[in-house]
Amino acid sequence: MERGAQPLIIKKRKGRGHGHHGSSWKVALADFMTAMMAFFLLMWLLGGTTEEEKKAISQYFQDPGSQYVIGEGGADLGLINQDRPIQQSQAEQDTMETANTQEFTQDDQEVTEDKIKREMERIENEQLQELKEQLETEINQLDSVFQQIKDQILIDFTALGLRIQIVDKDQRPMFDVGSANLKTYSKEVLQALAPILDKVPNKISITGHTDATPYGANATYTNWELSADRANAARRAMLEGSYPENKVATVQGMGSVAPLLVDKPLEPINRRIAIIVLKKAVADALGSGAGISSDQLLRAPDAQLPARQPTPPPQFMSPTQIDDAIDASSSSP
Repeated sequence: MERGAQPLIIKKRKGRGHGHHGSSWKVALADFMTAMMAFFLLMWLLGGTTEEEKKAISQYFQDPGSQYVIGEGGADLGLINQDRPIQQSQAEQDTMETANTQEFTQDDQEVTEDKIKREMERIENEQLQELKEQLETEINQLDSVFQQIKDQILIDFTALGLRIQIVDKDQRPMFDVGSANLKTYSKEVLQALAPILDKVPNKISITGHTDATPYGANATYTNWELSADRANAARRAMLEGSYPENKVATVQGMGSVAPLLVDKPLEPINRRIAIIVLKKAVADALGSGAGISSDQLLRAPDAQLPARQPTPPPQFMSPTQIDDAIDASSSSP
């Protein structure tokens, strides 16, 4: 030190504990904020729960072994939905699967049977439509036997099936007057008709009709017998034309009760033979080919025979429709 220099004095003060308390207050604040967040989260959850769920939670904290504690984590499965499914025994699962399978199988079977039935009806309608077109083609061929009475053949659809009617005309009847003897040309037409109708599996119904001209007052032979005899004469002619006898479902005489011209019952056109290619459902309803064995009757004497469906009433054509049909047949090439 140089002579005469002033000495430098440094004073240090020691802390007396009155400053800030370090970072411990931050920890306390974080704990407080966490507690507040947890509180508000709890309030939010409680606000979204139902009364039943609140009761279940309360019961759990009061008595964990109570009836509410039946699920995982002590939750009542009947009150609180859980992500995990209820565990079932293998027997219960097998029973439920069997019941579901039987239900689905029955439904599928009903749908399948209904679909098959509709498809069969569609195919049958198409076959009958094709048969109608083929008949019209055959009738209009110049070298066809049908040309002899072309304008006396009427073809249309009814509720029973495809109907072919061969009607009388002035100076050209199908039968001898008052008898069941077929004219030569009528017999040839029926014989030619047989192989065409045999192309479809459907059975046929043959019906004879007369006009309203009555027999004598004391006659035992009436239009009923005449119409039935004429229907059977038509059946025999078709059998001679190679039509299978087992495909003839019904042969009947209607007398004069179903005239084609309702307002003109004496007109020749009312004398006719109607051949209907029956729909399968109609043939089944008529009981064609169906029956019951004597053994079944002996085993079940109280059993009732199945009820038959009523036959739809005959459909009549108005004079205008008849004229249109005859004109259409005559004008065809």
